[in-house]
Amino acid sequence: MIASSLFAFFFFFFFIASCFSEKAPYTSFAKNATFAPATEFFDYIVIGGGTAGCALAATLSAGAKVLLLERGGLPYGNPNITSINGFARTLADTSPDSASQLFVSSDGVFNHRARVLGGGSCLNAGFYTRASKAYVDNVGWDEALVNESYDWVERKVAFKPPMLAWQSAVRDGLIEAGVLPYNGFTYEHLYGTKVGGTIFDENGYRHTAADLLEYADPTKITVYLYATVHKIFFQKEEEPKAYAVLYKDSGGNRHIAYLNDGPKNEIILSAGALGSPQLLMLSGIGAAQQLKAHKIPVVMNQAMVGQGMSDNPMNAVFIPSPHPVEVSLIQVVGITKFDSYIEAASGSLELAWMHRMVSDFERLANQSSRHFLGGGNLSFFADAAVKRKSIKTYLGGGASVQAGIILEKVAGPYSTGNLELRSKDPSENPKVTFNYFKDPRDLQRCVEGIEIIAKVIESRPFSKFRYPLAHARALIDAMLTLPLNLRPKHVSATFSLEQFCKDTVMTIWHYHGGCQVNRVVDKDYKVIGVKALRVVDGSTFINSPGTNPQATVMMLGRSVIIISYHIHLIFHSLFFNSPYFILLVWFIYIINY
Repeated sequence: MIASSLFAFFFFFFFIASCFSEKAPYTSFAKNATFAPATEFFDYIVIGGGTAGCALAATLSAGAKVLLLERGGLPYGNPNITSINGFARTLADTSPDSASQLFVSSDGVFNHRARVLGGGSCLNAGFYTRASKAYVDNVGWDEALVNESYDWVERKVAFKPPMLAWQSAVRDGLIEAGVLPYNGFTYEHLYGTKVGGTIFDENGYRHTAADLLEYADPTKITVYLYATVHKIFFQKEEEPKAYAVLYKDSGGNRHIAYLNDGPKNEIILSAGALGSPQLLMLSGIGAAQQLKAHKIPVVMNQAMVGQGMSDNPMNAVFIPSPHPVEVSLIQVVGITKFDSYIEAASGSLELAWMHRMVSDFERLANQSSRHFLGGGNLSFFADAAVKRKSIKTYLGGGASVQAGIILEKVAGPYSTGNLELRSKDPSENPKVTFNYFKDPRDLQRCVEGIEIIAKVIESRPFSKFRYPLAHARALIDAMLTLPLNLRPKHVSATFSLEQFCKDTVMTIWHYHGGCQVNRVVDKDYKVIGVKALRVVDGSTFINSPGTNPQATVMMLGRSVIIISYHIHLIFHSLFFNSPYFILLVWFIYIINY
């Protein structure tokens, strides 16, 4: 009788709880920050509604009152985000309310940071793949919990992609090129060639980290949109203790969110590899000399904040096709033993991306925007119109030409740089240096990756999608004519793959670092030397996990909370904060009597 009662208890609890979950776009708890009161109190305050932040907030809401602050808006209803055809348009949109905020590293490489609920999962090419078992073991995560957390994420956002002609040809070309074995469809990170997951469903609709908020308890979570955090406040104790957050809404009005009293209540930074170290510095945690230069009171001198910044280099080859190709983003990957990842995409979206890239160059030139370039040489933009013409010539006259791209991403990487403040304005991009290919091991991986791409292009399975006279070397050389970045170009790049890698490097948007484990945060992601403050996002990574980090970042947002708060949340949820507790007691009474 007792066993059946307990079974009924938990069945009924989870059934009732599921009935009270809310589907996107979360009209009951996601609000414009202009509607926020001047002051509020919460058990947990999560800064940044990105790939980690949404998972964090949803999980915490199981047993606590949670505030999630996001500087952008909702992804829903924006076809540039939700449709696979909108990938290029989202990145090209540099309007103030765009989901994508353009920045240029001091290396001269164009990049973007997310400004939308769901973070980078709203902007990326959608590839879904887990970290390798070796990565999980090396970091020291609990494998069973990691797998459970991946499963939790995958129930909402991961799908098996359709394998049409272009992607199939790339897959078979990789196999012929020797990237073996073939592992079929899998989310696992395995050496060889595989078909990975995607966050685009069968209709080409993007599912993002924002969808994880469907797991949230709508009675315990509040999400404020267009809420830009300016500062975290600290109490002066033996160790500083975080207790409140200052944020402004889109009208510039100030709001302060305070932590409730409680031994486990915390502020959790989840603002990404740029935003998290930037906000720590703006709040007084960073290198004292840099903080004083911006007249920021020093809460704690921590020189490692903003250090260890890395961006996985991407180099690519565009391939005009004599036959129609499907619209596809990343679906197939070749994971090589020398740690370069070979991926592909296809369709007119890639051509549109190149055209829009030149438009971005022209827009920045018109703005004379040293804000983006960090003092870079703007004379490059004078040639933008010529570059636009060269693109059209290369593509055969217009954006209607069918084509695709095969790219390689350097794993790791070994090369690192740093992040520095430009000003006290949290909306202004910090100055970032990634030092692409500073470590020769990264350069060697790139060279070997380009050599694999050449083999795929020349392979028999791929021959249908290559013009007869368009050999791999000619296609590689053609990339040197395109305005891929702001870096100097060298004649030697036409015969040196090392120089080609340096001259044509782009981002694949997997930058990380700035708040790394054992340097800024401990193994539980608590900021070292500070109470009630954690950082949980890609800024804590030493190396980028898997071929695409988004799955692991979402997983991390879930698993960190379970490890740190599991007993507290279950107890708190069942016996104190649950609105269903009386129903549960009543149900057990009926079962037993």
